[in-house]
Amino acid sequence: MLEKFRDRQIAQRIVRKIHEEAKGFEELRFMHVCGTHEDTVTRAGIRSLLPENVKIMSGPGCPVCITPVEDIVKMMEIMKQAYEEGERIILTTFGDMYRIPTPRGSFADLKSEGYDVRVVYSIYDAYKIAKENPDKLVVHFSPGFETTTAPAAGMLNAVVEEGLENFKIYSVHRLTPPAVEALVKAGTRFHGLIDPGHVSTIIGVKGWAHITEKYGIPQVVAGFEPVDMLLAILLLIKMVKKGEAKILNEYTRVVKWEGNVKAQELIDKFFEVKDAKWRALGIIPESGLELRREWRELEIRTYYDPEVPKLPDLEKGCLCGAILRGLALPPQCPHFGKTCTPRHPIGPCMVSYEGTCSIFYKYGALF
Repeated sequence: MLEKFRDRQIAQRIVRKIHEEAKGFEELRFMHVCGTHEDTVTRAGIRSLLPENVKIMSGPGCPVCITPVEDIVKMMEIMKQAYEEGERIILTTFGDMYRIPTPRGSFADLKSEGYDVRVVYSIYDAYKIAKENPDKLVVHFSPGFETTTAPAAGMLNAVVEEGLENFKIYSVHRLTPPAVEALVKAGTRFHGLIDPGHVSTIIGVKGWAHITEKYGIPQVVAGFEPVDMLLAILLLIKMVKKGEAKILNEYTRVVKWEGNVKAQELIDKFFEVKDAKWRALGIIPESGLELRREWRELEIRTYYDPEVPKLPDLEKGCLCGAILRGLALPPQCPHFGKTCTPRHPIGPCMVSYEGTCSIFYKYGALF
């Protein structure tokens, strides 16, 4: 089924059409907010195929990248406090989160000190570890946008239904549309938005509709293959050319207007919206999720709340904030590929394989 979305000849025809439709515009700027979209754009060399007046900007599309280091440090301090009090916590998290450096070290460093830290592929793995270790408390450090929040809510529902008392989370979940809206309000200029297909499977096309209705920004929900991205760009150019502000669904093979209603209900059951900090972007109103009061027993910070001292700024000169706002690309950063690499990241855009700088570093001249 996916072959046609990877077909070179189809892609070439769309590229020719993009060049035709983009004539006469001084500049067209389109933003996406998805690490996988950036991987597709950079890996396939899509920027090099576009006319010079069509620019693709990378917004805040990596949930691990924007997780504040203060939360990582706090979870580390919780582990240490719990151990001092005789509570043997098993900490689970994802592979890219495991190695993020902070001024106090990483979860990998914590493991090297003898603490029980385990990398998992999903929150379901953490849940299984809790069932297999009833005498220990399992805490899942839980980042992610709506795509990851849905399975987190599903597992919490299972924990509640089963009465599993040794499973908690540390929620650093974030919401994508409020981040886009914050960029618009801050004056970030773009002519159209390419919406992430996986987030949209959860929130639906309707989850983005208010951005078009409120700000008159054309949008296309897109899949993750090269033809998906090229089609999204072409559809946006056509809308701008006609003076239309609509939201179109290119990813119809997966995304519905209403989204995954069951997942939405579970997220709403367990989480409530709050203002939240995004690394490199600051506080974004109504962009975070914390457990509702009636479910606070599932949040580890209900039991342990150590103070986190002021942390030194190790990101001096890093342009990640500008990159996430669509104001710069990674090669413009003085650290990129020199002092900042995936093995030794300085800024948040390099800490995860979904980060824009990490993707640019990986594919080199293809951008």
